Parts: sequence; C-alpha cells; structure tokens
Amino acid sequence: MKLGDVYNSEALDNGKPLAGVTILAVEQMQALPFATMLLARLGAEVVRVEHPTDGDSGRGSVPFMTDTTGRRAGATFLRNSLNKKSVGIDLKHPEGKRLVKELSKHFDVVCENFKAGTMQRLGLAYEDIAEVNPKVIYLSVSGFGNTVKSQYDSWPAYAPIAEAMSGLYEYKRVDDSPPVVGPSGALGDISSAMFATIGILAALRQRDRTGQGQYVDIAMYDSMVAMADLVVNFHSLGLRGGRSAPLIMDGFRCKDGWFIIQVGREHQFERLAQTVGRPGWLNDPKFETRFGWRTHLEDTIRPAVEAWAKDKTRFEACEVLAKDGIAAGPCHRAEDIIDDPYIDARAMLVEIPRTDGQADPVLVPGNPVKISGVAQGPETYPATLGEHTDEVLQSVLGLTADDIARLRSDGAIG
Repeated sequence: MKLGDVYNSEALDNGKPLAGVTILAVEQMQALPFATMLLARLGAEVVRVEHPTDGDSGRGSVPFMTDTTGRRAGATFLRNSLNKKSVGIDLKHPEGKRLVKELSKHFDVVCENFKAGTMQRLGLAYEDIAEVNPKVIYLSVSGFGNTVKSQYDSWPAYAPIAEAMSGLYEYKRVDDSPPVVGPSGALGDISSAMFATIGILAALRQRDRTGQGQYVDIAMYDSMVAMADLVVNFHSLGLRGGRSAPLIMDGFRCKDGWFIIQVGREHQFERLAQTVGRPGWLNDPKFETRFGWRTHLEDTIRPAVEAWAKDKTRFEACEVLAKDGIAAGPCHRAEDIIDDPYIDARAMLVEIPRTDGQADPVLVPGNPVKISGVAQGPETYPATLGEHTDEVLQSVLGLTADDIARLRSDGAIG
C-alpha cells in the first residue's frame, strides 16, 4: 500500500470512527507514538509536540534515511509517525510550557510518555492540565506508572527492560545461555501502546457518560506482565524448576528452513502421528499423557517430524498439516512477508518513498484494525520536525505572524 492509497475505498464516504477527536501528544520513541498513530488511522487528529531542535528521540535511531530538511529520520520515528502533525516547542522554556498549557485547552486528549515524574516537574502533569481543561483525557505511558510509589520510580525503561522483568526472558531461556533480548521486536512498546489505546477509547466513552475528564496511567511493566501471562499462571499451577507446559509448541526443520507446530490436545496429537506416518505413537505408553510429548520431543517426535518434512518446503509442510487440522506456520523471513499476497491484499505494509535518493521505499506495518465500514488510509508522510508549528499555533491559538516570530526569536518554538 502506497502513501495516499486507500484500502476498502468503497467505505471512504463513511468517514473514520474517531473523526473529531483531537490528541496533543508529547511523545518519543514507540510506546506512545504507536498508540497515537493507530488512533490517527482511526480518524483522530494528532498533533505531536517535539523539542524544536532535537525532536523526538526516535528520529535519531538507526537505521535511518535523510529527510527533505537534511535531518536524520530514524527507523523508530518512521514506523510510528504516519498521519500526524509536528509542532516544535521547548517544554523547558517558560513560554513553551505556557503554549502547551494553552493548546491543551483545545484538545480532547493530552498524552505523554516520559519517565514518571517528568511532567510533574515541568508543571504539565494531569492536575496542571485538568486545571485548564477539566474534561481532558490525560494519558501517561511510562516504565512503571505514575500512580503508586515503587522501588522502580527512578528507573528509565525501554521495551526490553519491561520484557525481561515480566519473566518472559527467563521462561524461554535455555540452559545457561544468555537471554534472547527483543525476541519479538518492541513487544514492551507495542503492548503498552495497545493498552494505552484501549484506555483512551474507554476514557472517552466514560466522559461521554459522565462529562468528567479521566487520567489513564499505563505502565510498560504492567503491560508485559499481561502479555507474558503464562509465566506466573503456569508457576502458580505447579510448572516450576524449568518444567515446560505439556505442549508441542516448537520449531522443526524442513527443506528450506523452519516451521512451527502447536499441538495441545490429544486429538491433535493423533492427527500429527497419522500425518507424519507414526500411528504407533497412539499406543505407545510413553505418550500416555501430554507430559510424554515434552519428555520425548527430542528423542522421538522431532526426528520423526523432521524426517517427514525433509523433502518439503516450509509452505508445503504447513499446507499438509493445516489440511489435517494441525496448527502450523512457516518461519518467514522479511522477504517472505514482503512477497506474501496475503499481506498485500490486507494492506499490511505501507511504502514510504525515500527522500535520500535511494530507490526502494521504506516499509512500515499497515493498520491491523480492519473495520468493515471504514476505509484504510490514505496515509500521510511522517512530518518533518516542527513542520506544522505555525499552522497549529495560528489555527488553534489564533496567534499572529508577529507572535510566532517573537516566540521563535525567544527560543520557545522551532
């Protein structure tokens, strides 16, 4: 899907479900920017506030391309910044803080994802904004939340910190090997963003009912405990000391790579045994219970499955297993995803044209939320730093060109 294209174009006339909702986002990196991009895709108007010279720290990530202003546009910024406006304001400048407070009067949602306590020190916390906009929905996303005191209050956090603390890394670590960090991208960020999105939508609905503003507080640690739910759940049910759940949920080698099988019920195991030509497993005492599947995974099940799959591609193996009612999927590489007709049909990749002379576009994930009567897209280009500063200050606050020039001269805006 290219910028400006529309998927499900027959729904264009229906508009977007969040049309009319306005969001002022003091955001950086991914935990909040992914949420506001999702909300923008659903129709909200999002204005992001960035430092006027440094910008969102995601702009400085690598790999990167050079934007039309000659600045770095990092990967983290590019994949989380479609459909937003950018305003450059220095929050540490007295006039900058005043501007954000004035702007907040005109927005339904004000959100931030700085370390807990940062916005309080700046005088831009929920209480400060609610003072001038009592109906505001105020969202905070941080490593450990803002509503309780804890031993983690002074700790900075990125996605892998929350992922590690959730128990997920230890749960999947093998023997004495080091943990595999970031096994599924920025799961700590994306999960926090999803819960933040749910929180904003619920708070908006609550405001519709009560007329009252709301404070939504999302902790990345909380979000990852929820995502890694089986860690403490299995522990509480007796799976301790390295014992795994009695499932076949493993990768197997085939002709061109690896594929995954999940078997968790007896009837599924029966189908697997028949499919790979091992019907004798069904009467073998060592497979009398599900725990035998784990005990004999390496000495019996893996050799049989991989012998069956050795002349098959990943797709071929999974196609046979799926036809027999067994859940399986190929371990895709990036190029497999890019070339997958399903991904194209679902508009799950968006092409961002490069601005630095490179031919191939930057690819970022599309909107995973498909609603029958709502069009996907059109997507707009990630804004350059401060691209909409003048426009927003004029249209929202009614500032004149002279007002803006003075603020820029004073260093309050970029």
